[in-house]
Amino acid sequence: MRVTISRKAHFNAAHRLYRKDWSFEQNDAVFGKCNNPNFHGHNYELIVSVTGPIDPETGYVMDVKILSDIIKKEVEDAMDHKNLNLDVPEFQDLNPTAENIAVVIWNKIRKHIQATHDLEVVLYETARNFVTYKGE
Repeated sequence: MRVTISRKAHFNAAHRLYRKDWSFEQNDAVFGKCNNPNFHGHNYELIVSVTGPIDPETGYVMDVKILSDIIKKEVEDAMDHKNLNLDVPEFQDLNPTAENIAVVIWNKIRKHIQATHDLEVVLYETARNFVTYKGE
């Protein structure tokens, strides 16, 4: 039997969507107002889910406090109140789209989760726009 546990978190961050190798006009045509040279921000909502067997000794799939601590260290401490383009090393050469942010978060958390467990990250950029990444 496999069960999924989930933990919600949030962080606030600024970013600019653009490609360094494109002209301003091309970036503007593709990314629109998200290409603002002065950046713009979001209140990101994050749901991290871990799926695995229930440990017969503890009754847990994973201790949610441990998952919470991982999210705090790997996501909140690293990204909250930051400019993703300028302050987060993973985005120095990677466009910080919601899709790319979700993959970066998944990769940062994955190294702390047992290999026998599945990991899913759902990142809400707005209340209506969100992405899901399962490591595929």
